[in-house]
Amino acid sequence: MSHIERVRRAIRLTEDLNALRYADQDAIRAAWNELTEQTVDESFHLIPPVYSVHGINIRVGRNVFVNQNCRFDDIVGIDIGDDVMIGPGVSLITGGHPVDPADRRNGITSAPIVIGRNVWIGASAMILQGVTVGDDSVVAAGAVVTKDVPPRTLVAGVPATVVKKLD
Repeated sequence: MSHIERVRRAIRLTEDLNALRYADQDAIRAAWNELTEQTVDESFHLIPPVYSVHGINIRVGRNVFVNQNCRFDDIVGIDIGDDVMIGPGVSLITGGHPVDPADRRNGITSAPIVIGRNVWIGASAMILQGVTVGDDSVVAAGAVVTKDVPPRTLVAGVPATVVKKLD
């Protein structure tokens, strides 16, 4: 399947998922399974709407909560560990374009995102390509994460910086 075909498929499937009632979590999980081509655990909980570029490059662990209006730009892999909480309006962006104006329209840059176990990502945070967020960390609301986050760390700001280590 070409990139364009995967994008069209993901748009169609997320439109279908977003038309589901919040109370029908079984149908939401089934729609997510179809989008990602993986079986998500019964503990997965999502509040629509949600958006994805491909769908098939997202892996979600057990007991994951995704709040409304999240964006999964999964040009390449997004790996979300167990017990992760994703706040409303969060964007996980694995793709971009070259900075050089001559190359900008001629290619895509991409690198996977890894979200460790027991991470909390606050409302409207953005995590960019190539970032790993370590286990037990917190990404503050509105943060733009451009570099790896060590385990048990709180990051905040634009660009996100370490605020403190979590004991």
